Amino acid sequence: MHQRSIRRESVSDQLYAVLRDQILDGSLPTGSPLTAERDLAAEFGVNRHAVREAVKRLQQARLIEVSHGGRTVVLDWRHTAGLDLAVGIARAGDGLGLPGLVRDAMEMRACIGADAARLCAARCSRRQAEAVVEAAGRYASTGPDLAVLGAADIAWWRLIVEGSGNLAYLLAFNSLVGGTLEVADGPIDLRAAELLDIDAHLRLAAHIAAREPGDAERLARDLLSRSVPALVERAGEPT
Repeated sequence: MHQRSIRRESVSDQLYAVLRDQILDGSLPTGSPLTAERDLAAEFGVNRHAVREAVKRLQQARLIEVSHGGRTVVLDWRHTAGLDLAVGIARAGDGLGLPGLVRDAMEMRACIGADAARLCAARCSRRQAEAVVEAAGRYASTGPDLAVLGAADIAWWRLIVEGSGNLAYLLAFNSLVGGTLEVADGPIDLRAAELLDIDAHLRLAAHIAAREPGDAERLARDLLSRSVPALVERAGEPT
C-alpha cells in the first residue's frame, strides 16, 4: 500500500478516498484483506476514530465486507457497488477517467429519458401534461445562452420524469443532474445540438400531451443521444 499524506481537515473523508481509489485501481485487489485499523492509523498518522469512520463508509459503499471472524476483505466493486460510487470511479485510475464516466452518464441519461418520456405520455395526469407543454413554451422563449438553456432543460425534464411515475427513474435523474453522476460536469458546448433544438422540445411536449408514447420515446432518444457522439469525439474515442 502506497503511503500518502493526510491533511488534517476532514481526515476520515480523505482516508476513505485514498482507500477507495486503491480498491478501484486494483492496488487493493479483490479478495485481499484490508489493513487492520490500528495499522492504518499508524501508517497515515490519524486517530482510530477517523479510520473507523473511513472503513464504515467503505463497507456502506460495498467495497469491503467484514467476514465471519472479523476479517475484512476487499470486494469486487464491479459486482457490488452502486451509482453512489461514480465520483470515486471518476477519480480513480485504470482507464476510468472523467471523460469516459461523463459519456457513460450521458448514455444512461438518453436511455432513461427516452423511456421516461414514453411512460409520461402513457401515464401522466392531464395537469402534468399541461405543465410539460407550458415548460416547453417557456424553454422556447429562453435566450440562446447554453448555460441558461441547460438549467431550463433540467427543469423541463424533471417534469417529464415525474410524470413517468417511475421512482427509480426519478432518483437516477437526481443523481444525473445534481449528484454523483452530475451531467453538468460535462462541457456544456458539447450539448449545443440538443439544447438549441427548440422545435424538438416543443414536439416532444406535444407527443406527451397527445398521449403518443411511441413517438415520445423515439424523439426523446434522438434528442438526448445527440450529446453522446460529441463527448466521444472530444475524448478522442472512435465514433
